[in-house]
Amino acid sequence: MTRIKRGYIARKRRIKMRLFVSSFRGSHSRLTRTITQQKIRALVSAHRDRDKQKRNFRRLWITRINAVVREKGVSYSYSKLIHDLYKRQLLLNRKILAQIAISNRNCLYMISDEIREKVD
Repeated sequence: MTRIKRGYIARKRRIKMRLFVSSFRGSHSRLTRTITQQKIRALVSAHRDRDKQKRNFRRLWITRINAVVREKGVSYSYSKLIHDLYKRQLLLNRKILAQIAISNRNCLYMISDEIREKVD
């Protein structure tokens, strides 16, 4: 039985790995074993941080809404606004509310005033 040389296939696999880590510094982009470790680590970090990013954006939206709502009335807060929205069954998510708060504060004030009047 003849011997099969795998040189080309192995080189192709390593080149494919190197393309993934080409922007890494030092041996992380040059040595094959280190490349595999760094590739695994990078993919794990990317997977973890996708969930983290969702949390961070939600925190940002909540902070923006709370800041704008508190400007108008001192007694009114973010939690009361969200509670009143749920009572009225208005389906406005936090992302949309934050965009309204940034682009058109008067619109958010109108929404909060309208909700407060109907709930009370």
